[in-house]
Amino acid sequence: MKLLHVDSSILAANSVSRILSADLVEAQRRLHPGLEVIHRDLAAQPLQHLSGAHLAAAQGTTPETGLDVEASVAALEEFLAADIIVIGAPMYNFGLPSQLKAWVDRLAVAGKTFRYSEKGVEGLAGGKKLLIASSRGGAYADTPIAFLDHQESYLRAIFGFLGITDITVIRAENVARTELREKSIATARAEIAGIAA
Repeated sequence: MKLLHVDSSILAANSVSRILSADLVEAQRRLHPGLEVIHRDLAAQPLQHLSGAHLAAAQGTTPETGLDVEASVAALEEFLAADIIVIGAPMYNFGLPSQLKAWVDRLAVAGKTFRYSEKGVEGLAGGKKLLIASSRGGAYADTPIAFLDHQESYLRAIFGFLGITDITVIRAENVARTELREKSIATARAEIAGIAA
């Protein structure tokens, strides 16, 4: 069994999403002895942002020089080979870090992870388990400002589009509020511990 662990926070050791994603990976290791884990750190080794040339390369056209085509191919192959995907996803300005969006853009490839048919769009990447370690400075879930969440809602939508239906979100909110940070992290970590129990 293979697990792909993706981190995207720019905060290194101060990152809540990295703490939670590491806990999720360890929980999966306990559940699946012998699990093969591949770690992709998008802050340390970011992919280039998507361009027309990248799209052409994904469709088999000869790309321009200077593109990270090999990295794009590797990102897609890692994703397709994984049975379990763990994503550390902080919320930046109501959405994803641009590094994480650049990675997602490498996964949505017609004919590889989805296709258009007479019945509409069909996701081709089903059968995977997706675990999202979400961190947010404020509180959005079940609040009047929930409409500002373009982080978790986007991740659920795009991976659902690719055919993944087994999606679990572990969330730590209010991590920018000193008085609530540790309690929020502890609650999320307890939820992760429950997954492995």
